[in-house]
Amino acid sequence: MLKILNSEQIKELDQFTIREEPISSIDLMERASRAFVSWFLERYDATQKVGIICGTGNNGGDGVAIARLLHEWNYPVKVWIVRGGVKESADFTANLKRLEKISVEEITKKAESNLFSDRTILIDAIFGSGLSRPVEGIYSNVIDCLNQCKAIKLSVDIPSGLMADQHSVGMVFQAHHTISFQLPKLAFIMPENQKFVGEWHLVDIGLSKKFLKEVEAPYSLTTLKSVKRILKPRSRFDHKGKYGHALLIAGSTGKMGACILSAKAALRSGLGLLTAHVPKNGYSIIQTAVPEAMATIDQSADYFSGREAEDFYDTIGIGPGLGQATESVKGLEEILQKFKKPLVIDADALNILFANPALQKLIPAGSILTPHPGEFVRIVGSWMNDFDRLEKLKELANRIQSVVILKGAYSAIATPDKKVFFNSTGNPGMASGGSGDVLTGILTSLLAQGYEPEKAAILGVYLHGLAGDLAAREKGQHSLIAGDIIDYLPHAFKKIV
Repeated sequence: MLKILNSEQIKELDQFTIREEPISSIDLMERASRAFVSWFLERYDATQKVGIICGTGNNGGDGVAIARLLHEWNYPVKVWIVRGGVKESADFTANLKRLEKISVEEITKKAESNLFSDRTILIDAIFGSGLSRPVEGIYSNVIDCLNQCKAIKLSVDIPSGLMADQHSVGMVFQAHHTISFQLPKLAFIMPENQKFVGEWHLVDIGLSKKFLKEVEAPYSLTTLKSVKRILKPRSRFDHKGKYGHALLIAGSTGKMGACILSAKAALRSGLGLLTAHVPKNGYSIIQTAVPEAMATIDQSADYFSGREAEDFYDTIGIGPGLGQATESVKGLEEILQKFKKPLVIDADALNILFANPALQKLIPAGSILTPHPGEFVRIVGSWMNDFDRLEKLKELANRIQSVVILKGAYSAIATPDKKVFFNSTGNPGMASGGSGDVLTGILTSLLAQGYEPEKAAILGVYLHGLAGDLAAREKGQHSLIAGDIIDYLPHAFKKIV
């Protein structure tokens, strides 16, 4: 996992690296600046006119060093230094003295809107991750001018004005690309900050691996390496009985497609046996569309009204296309009362659950709930900003002692101990009907195979997104449908085996 540190921990990481490597702070700054420039050189040629706008702290020191290095590569570079009362850091001063043959202009009063108009690329190095209050005065004015420019805009480590780990107010630089040192910031993951962060990229600057291994962080980003550790190997002598038997309760008249997608995804995710419980009208549909699944029939012709939850099932996935009929509410209550193993709860089952508060107390510990943002607001109510929403997610997972997956870009997987794992796979093409049903099938399969709920959630969400990414490479994001995700699940598994 790639840990996401708060601003204080980032500072401690820098200091630990300086002390333990050992390396001087200005040499670490040089290393960071060279990493930024390496990223830059791969994407932009020396015909670009580069403007670098620096504060007088360490982020500004990075900017000044970047200017010198780009000049050495024959880029036409101009530097602006914003002087608004922030004291010069020692490393900024030292790097400023190293500048030669580069135009440097100081901004000490209100900037004109056309000040940067001749530059084709603007690099923001005004404030770093240590910012603790909204920008104001001349800094706000300069950032406003930069935001109005039509140039390509890049940020060094973090966009100026953006708080690393809390909601931001006031003027914030709007970057097309943010090149962050070593680790992402929590702010990068929040939807409200997309217009500031743009596309973010990580560059390795050799910060202490020992510190990163030992530091406690409530937030992490999944990586291919971490997911590889979760996936269980298979033995030549394994048989279907070893890979679980899941019950899928899904579908209603007009919504049997959800059941089919979920069932196919479950089977494509390594499940040994699957039984789908469907309304009478859905029996021939499921038997024809998914011949690998067994089926049981509900007493109702059109929707779920209840059934026995036998103990031989390793888990139950419930919700896709279920509907919210009164009989379905009673049926869900019966399942919750009798089946005490962790469940996967999605879609209409979630809506029923949180429309009937008494049912929430029956959720088996270790279950996995998968709301999308619309369902989540019905569960927890409104929120002030995305950081507030994140706190509500953690509180819900803790209260019901289950894993809650808030679906979307960087799907957030919250555990009962209030840790959150953000998923690093997936793309906007997956924002289409049925994608959530596919995820339910994957999670049901993994839980039935004996994965712990937390690991099932991390692995399942990663695989779901990876399959979507692989499908999008071939089909494009605009044409992606939920069935494509299932088709590319085998390719996703091959990537992580």
